[in-house]
Amino acid sequence: MDKADTTWPFCVWDPLVLLIHWCLALSVSVAYRSANQWEDLHAWAGGATAALIAVRLAWGFIGTPYARFSQFVRSPTIVLAYLRAVATGSEARHIGHNPAGGAMILFMMAAMTATALTGWLLTTDQFWGVSWMQHLHNWCAHGLLLLIGMHVAGVLLASFRHRENLMGSMIVGRKRAAAPGDVD
Repeated sequence: MDKADTTWPFCVWDPLVLLIHWCLALSVSVAYRSANQWEDLHAWAGGATAALIAVRLAWGFIGTPYARFSQFVRSPTIVLAYLRAVATGSEARHIGHNPAGGAMILFMMAAMTATALTGWLLTTDQFWGVSWMQHLHNWCAHGLLLLIGMHVAGVLLASFRHRENLMGSMIVGRKRAAAPGDVD
């Protein structure tokens, strides 16, 4: 075991980030499972998702260092370079979100926002019963599920490659300290 593995873990994600992450997982799951069965619960879960996204957006600008968009949002060039490194097995370990993870956060937030917005629009007089809006809402929801699957796959791959329990980190907020070659 090298010295980096024995270093005391430090806090990366603050309690608000952790709470929002798991509440989003719950609200999206409830919204998906209640669709076409329990309309009131479905609408409540969609509204909760929208509210959580709004709080996370604000926290991305004023929150703790690893919660800020400036820490993990990277240009498409950097994201693609990181994905090429993943394909060759040479990607660096990141203390916060890696470039692909940062991009995935943006895609999932956009998909959750689009799903919640189209769902709400379906409750308005203008779009009540409009089939193309219903199809758009369903497309957004299924696209979000695809993104969630990709997110989980990325977490599992990064956990395996860097010998780190990222799922556990998203429960307690802590990761092992940076080692030489890691990106802060």
